[in-house]
Amino acid sequence: MNRVILMGRLTRDPEIRYSQGENSVAIARYTLAVDRRFNRNGDENNADFIGCVAFGRQAEFAEKYLHKGIKMLVSGRIQTGSYTNKDGVRVYTTDVVVEDQEFAESKNASSAQAGGYSAPDNRQAPASISDGFMNIPDGIDEELPFN
Repeated sequence: MNRVILMGRLTRDPEIRYSQGENSVAIARYTLAVDRRFNRNGDENNADFIGCVAFGRQAEFAEKYLHKGIKMLVSGRIQTGSYTNKDGVRVYTTDVVVEDQEFAESKNASSAQAGGYSAPDNRQAPASISDGFMNIPDGIDEELPFN
C-alpha cells in the first residue's frame, strides 16, 4: 500500500502550470515544511521539506486558496521518477501526488502565523437557529471551497 498523510506549512505559493493539448489539465506544485516529531540533535527547527504535486481539480483548488505559510493536511501517494538535466546528469525525484488536501487551521490563525495581513471581516456573523444549524448569509457561496 502506498499512502502518505502529511501536515505542514507551504514554503511558498504554489506553482501552477497547464498541460498542453486540447484538454489541458492544471498542475500545481508546492513544498510542505513538515516538522519532525523528535529531534535527535536537540535542534529547534527540524523539518523536512516535501514536494507535492496536484492535478486537475486539486490543482485548481491549490491555485485559488493556497499561499505561503498556510497549514495544510495532505494525503496521497509517493511517486518516484528521474530525468536527465541540461548538464546530462541523472536527477532522481520523490513527490507526493496529492489525492486530498484540506486546511489544518483557520484562516485567521494561518494569517497570523505567516505574518501576513488579514483584512477585517465586515460581514455579519451567521446567526444560529434552534435546530443546531447555522444560516449562511447570501453572497458567500462563491468563497466556499466546495459546491
